[in-house]
Amino acid sequence: MDVVINVFVALHIIGIASLLGGFLTQMKAMGAGTARFVPAMLHGALTMLVTGIALVGLHQAQDHTVNNVKIGVKMAILVVILALVYVKRDEEKVAKPLFGAVGALTVANIFIALLWT
Repeated sequence: MDVVINVFVALHIIGIASLLGGFLTQMKAMGAGTARFVPAMLHGALTMLVTGIALVGLHQAQDHTVNNVKIGVKMAILVVILALVYVKRDEEKVAKPLFGAVGALTVANIFIALLWT
């Protein structure tokens, strides 16, 4: 079972890398006011959601302790990111504050995952 959990952790990390990488590739465009949500950001957020839910289920199936408050906060942030990216995915330009908010929420989600013990 540990191998399965580790595979889902790896897929979760790939999802966050896709989301954050898509954001970082648009940073220069954000400065010019032409940033947009690329498909990698949507796919990364969806990957994170699916693998995150699977990880919680796998941990609970093995009777590991799960911090439900932390998971709830992380999921709420991810749902906001996913909603913003999904709704604005076809727009040619996304407002700087909105685009920056997605990047800030993504980084916040990473720090919550690593620092909240």
